[in-house]
Amino acid sequence: MNHDILLFLVVVFSAALIAVPITTRLGLGSVIGYLVAGLIIGPEGLKLISNPESILHLAEFGVVLLLFMIGLELNPKNLWKLRRSIFGLGTIQVVLTACAACLLLLAIGWDLGPSLVAGLGFSMSSTAIVMQIVGERGIKNTTVGKSSFSVLLFQDISVVPIMVLVSLLAVDEVSKGPEINPLAAIFSIIGIIVGGRYLSRPIFRWVAGTKSREVSLALALLIVVGISYIMTLVGLSMALGAFLAGVILAESEYRHELEANIEPFKGILLGLFFLAVGMGIKISILLASPLQLLGLVTGLIVLKIGLISLIARFFEVEGRDRLLLGILLSQGGEFAFVLFSSALNSKIISPEVAALLNGAVTVSMLTTPLLLILYDRWAKKCAIDDAKPENDKISNDGHPVIIAGFGRMGQIVARLLHLNKFSTTIIDHSPDNIERVRRFGFKAYYGDATQLALLEAAGIQEAKLFVIAIDDRERIIEMVDIARSHFPNIPILARAFDRNHAYELLKRNVTYFERETFGSALNMGESALKILGIHPFKAHRTALHFKRYDAELIQKQFAVHTDEKEVISTSRAAREQLEKLFMEDSILFADNSSLNWD
Repeated sequence: MNHDILLFLVVVFSAALIAVPITTRLGLGSVIGYLVAGLIIGPEGLKLISNPESILHLAEFGVVLLLFMIGLELNPKNLWKLRRSIFGLGTIQVVLTACAACLLLLAIGWDLGPSLVAGLGFSMSSTAIVMQIVGERGIKNTTVGKSSFSVLLFQDISVVPIMVLVSLLAVDEVSKGPEINPLAAIFSIIGIIVGGRYLSRPIFRWVAGTKSREVSLALALLIVVGISYIMTLVGLSMALGAFLAGVILAESEYRHELEANIEPFKGILLGLFFLAVGMGIKISILLASPLQLLGLVTGLIVLKIGLISLIARFFEVEGRDRLLLGILLSQGGEFAFVLFSSALNSKIISPEVAALLNGAVTVSMLTTPLLLILYDRWAKKCAIDDAKPENDKISNDGHPVIIAGFGRMGQIVARLLHLNKFSTTIIDHSPDNIERVRRFGFKAYYGDATQLALLEAAGIQEAKLFVIAIDDRERIIEMVDIARSHFPNIPILARAFDRNHAYELLKRNVTYFERETFGSALNMGESALKILGIHPFKAHRTALHFKRYDAELIQKQFAVHTDEKEVISTSRAAREQLEKLFMEDSILFADNSSLNWD
């Protein structure tokens, strides 16, 4: 292999491995890391890579693979459900952003051609950046995730008419871009749909019969590369073709295999794409006109956030999510680089304007993770303010049971108590939970049960039982300490997360506790015995005996657990504990007759 290629790979991967973990740990996200790494090793940095354009052409295929993967997660029915967002929110966003940006540039003295090209480019957002952030945040299936995807999809669809418009603006016939053949495009799309529907399954079955992972991998890449090539032949977007192929194959039984095969390539190529974008940042040109650059970037971001947040009001996006959607889509997109390059070749814009526009788009990409950090801090502060109203005034109705926490465990306990005519006072720190509970007739109050005054107002002095079912192991211990200090005689039934948490409760003389997964695991084991042919009565007795055995074992281990040496790591502690349990199980259950199973 050529030494230059090896050196190139070493430099690129080393830069990514250094920069990305740093920016990720700083909360800036992986995209910033790739962009910074590209800037450092590129022509404007250490000059370790001199030709970023060649990398960009290859790395753009990462965006194609990303859209294919997105398409695989959507079947036509789900896509149809998003039609209002795609053709409503998407259309309005692209048209309004392009028109507003164009008018603003005209107002400051730009010519019509460059203003229109800039407006169209600025109306696009980065599919790679947005979908990466959406995936990292786990909001893909939320309103914001679906809305951002819908807008990005329409932007990809609009690539075709935008490129046609740019070619019409060309100064002369020689510099006009390639023509798009509408008839060929239509037949190509129909061919992809038909092939995906009727030819993919036999081909996949035939390849699966070889039982060769390499052949399956080659087929997955051939599908994406082949469809992308067909799209370029008829003048359409590679990304749009890949997305269409993904949607068609979304209902295939081989969908998960396709995802598994393509995922590694998508991640590597997307990383290369961001590296190439970072390498292409022209710092020298940007420094020559810093005020213009700052004005373009600021105008682009403010305009898109404002317009998208406003439009989102009419498309079922609620409250702070509108601002989040605006920030997610506030940057320029990858397609802008292609558009500005085409406009430069068509002599619609000058090299200086092209460099300025490319710089503005690149810098806007850098701002998105930073703006999201500011948004998270603001949203967290708002959430704290929203989620902490004044504690409700609790009237002591003499209920015998107080339940702190009304999540999954607290609800079941309360229902069982109410079925047996035991009234309860419920305390929870989630206003949403409280409102939901009150609608069903439960006596529920907002408040923090670690506050002594609140417990006294709830009537803990006269209560017969204090149930602690909150989903926070530290606050459970805190509540137990408060209750034991001021009301030592009240029985406490607490939620335990694991054996170690149970030991902490036992230290505080809480003998009534339930480990949150133990009961469901015990029931699951009982069901497994029944499925395997054990008589239901015997399976149930086995589960009961095991429950008693495990409760006794906890008491025995608690008596000596402080004498054991501190383990080096959590995993080692868990393994040693599990081995100890299995050893004691094998001794105890060696002779089933001693336990009177039958």
